[in-house]
Amino acid sequence: MSKGVTIYFMRHGETYLNYYGRMQGWADAPLTPRGEADVRRSGRGLADVEFSAVYTSDLQRTVKTAELILDENHATAKDIQIEKRPEFREVFFGSFEGLEAKDLWDKVTAVATEKAGEYTGFTTDESVRLELDTFKEMDPYHDAENFMEFWMRVELGLIDVITKHRETDKKILIVSHGMTIRNMIHELIPQFEIDAMLDNASVSIVRYQDGQYHLEAFNQTDHFAVEEINEEETDLDHSDMS
Repeated sequence: MSKGVTIYFMRHGETYLNYYGRMQGWADAPLTPRGEADVRRSGRGLADVEFSAVYTSDLQRTVKTAELILDENHATAKDIQIEKRPEFREVFFGSFEGLEAKDLWDKVTAVATEKAGEYTGFTTDESVRLELDTFKEMDPYHDAENFMEFWMRVELGLIDVITKHRETDKKILIVSHGMTIRNMIHELIPQFEIDAMLDNASVSIVRYQDGQYHLEAFNQTDHFAVEEINEEETDLDHSDMS
């Protein structure tokens, strides 16, 4: 059997903009205390996984997440470098960055439904493209990324990483963002439909071999190390996906 590569896609930990329910694409905010705690729990659950390379977007929330994961890891070389790639950033929401997320998503859903007749909000081929195209149309400045702008950016980074590691038979870690990971997997895995948003610090595992991508896990959190959570932290909201 030919060699391939296994990619661990991880969403960053919860940030303050996630907690406040705000749109967060290229806008950046630090991890909340619970965000850091959940990342460490995720890291302890992956402590014995040896990563041969670690990539993040160039936004602080993914870099900090990767640093915490590596701090909990026993199998990966201690001198491994984190490679920051702007290609793995979240979708850019233009002038909507920082606004109330629920209100904006409600408007996007209404406009998309009017245009398409039916909009699931999840991942039929048309829905994934439609929601990003709708963001750009609704942005008064039209600076928000449409689907093609987003995918051309992300695909460049993904192809480069796959080309570099595809014959190593190793495991690599890519710490990125909710919509970016969701849309990457949707484009890579034929007939794959996502029925949930990605949780913070969750892991989705994709195996690349013989030119094909195979999904081994999606939105996995059951590996989290068990840990008591401060009662104050239990009210924080994980609902935002960016």
